[in-house]
Amino acid sequence: MKRTNDGGARRIVVISTGGTIASRWQGTGYAADASGNDVLATAPLPEGVAVEVVDLFNVNSSRMTAAHQLALLRTVHEILADPGVDGIVITHGTDTLEETAFFLDLHHTDARPVVLTGAQRPFGTGDGDGPGNLYDALQVASSVSDLGVLVVFDGRVHAARGTVKTQTLAADAFSDPSAERLGRVGFSRVDIERQPERPTPLPLPAAADKADPDAPHAVPLPRVAIVTHHSDGDPLLLNAAVGAGAEGIVLVATGAGNATPEIAAAVADAVAQGVLVAVTTRVPAGPLAEIYTGGGAVDLVAAGALLTGTLRAAQARIAVLATLLAEGGNGASDPGRSTALLRRLLDGPVRAEPALATGGSRSASAVAARA
Repeated sequence: MKRTNDGGARRIVVISTGGTIASRWQGTGYAADASGNDVLATAPLPEGVAVEVVDLFNVNSSRMTAAHQLALLRTVHEILADPGVDGIVITHGTDTLEETAFFLDLHHTDARPVVLTGAQRPFGTGDGDGPGNLYDALQVASSVSDLGVLVVFDGRVHAARGTVKTQTLAADAFSDPSAERLGRVGFSRVDIERQPERPTPLPLPAAADKADPDAPHAVPLPRVAIVTHHSDGDPLLLNAAVGAGAEGIVLVATGAGNATPEIAAAVADAVAQGVLVAVTTRVPAGPLAEIYTGGGAVDLVAAGALLTGTLRAAQARIAVLATLLAEGGNGASDPGRSTALLRRLLDGPVRAEPALATGGSRSASAVAARA
């Protein structure tokens, strides 16, 4: 399907993947089943925009797999191989949107924007937020460049890196707890307030060519586990993850990155077996820091773990997964090289200073894509 409202329109491709924005009542609850064309039909188009729809898959995003994300990554790269495309909008469920956005951003080498959006209220409801979010995402995708992968939601523009779902049901579902928003959109205007800084993007992983969302386990992919520390925490689950074949582990520590001496010893054992271990925190905002011993971040780093800066668990896991995929995955990676690559992805840069020293904003014209 192609919709346009004038002959000189900018060409935006909408990739539909499901989520609440495409969810309808099933008798006992909501599930994604509306097509991309159905979703697009609910939203007005910004002036000067032509839209084409790709129905890639249709799932509740809590069911998202690495195979889905790799297939989406491949599709994004295939679409951007067409120089006539000006940008991409991806409609996605909110549960795992932060993971997919960051995964795409780690591999995004193009100046043209890729914008993810979705909804907190289901398709077709009278107070649905999907149409407005989609309109805003189309406006951003047709207006900006050189910002990497973006999340547009409830009138706000966010960088992929660091942006997480912070509200279960409220309309303003996303933010970066450790940084300001990237910009805002509304009243036919896009204002970008700062320029995100990103690590050098990774090449498309070989696994993307074989990924099949309909058979997510057809191609073995690296197992990356998340283990959370808490009072009374012990190494049992971390050791179980290693025993189950995890090639990477994200330890969700307390405070600025602290656990116990027993867990630090288990981390050292895992690293000795070639497992990549990253340490994040269950605290919503702020960086990790090597402050405490006695099983704290000092000891975890000495054991071979890497601290994740301001990345939280889900995106830290994506960084580990992307590292393993870049290095071949499935035991084929070189531990030293993988550690160096993961360190680069985790070290950032996470964010830049505001675009204007005065703290003002730039309109979309200042960062406009090709005229």
